[in-house]
Amino acid sequence: MHGIGYRVSELRKQAGMSQFQLAKVLHIGQSTLAMYEKNKRKPSLEMLSAIADYFNVTTDYLLGRPEKQTESRQQTINEAIETAMANDGKELDQHDKDVIKSLIEAYLDNK
Repeated sequence: MHGIGYRVSELRKQAGMSQFQLAKVLHIGQSTLAMYEKNKRKPSLEMLSAIADYFNVTTDYLLGRPEKQTESRQQTINEAIETAMANDGKELDQHDKDVIKSLIEAYLDNK
């Protein structure tokens, strides 16, 4: 199981950011961020929330808790995507369906 530090490090790398850049955004020292990433120091609740907000993830994700999605919500999303049509009235390809699904999930997660 990966800790907070691993997730913060992975999110930072996926965003193409250096520790210095992320530390500046979060208004903390680079050494503090490095300690978070090495799990030698834990961020405060406020900092955990700021990191989650910046990367558009949940604090549960940062803490390693499973994302909660009910089957009914997932079923509703899938049904909506399956009935969606492209502008020209043709069925959407799998890539478009995946993009729409991620947009709907992000919207619902932040609602």
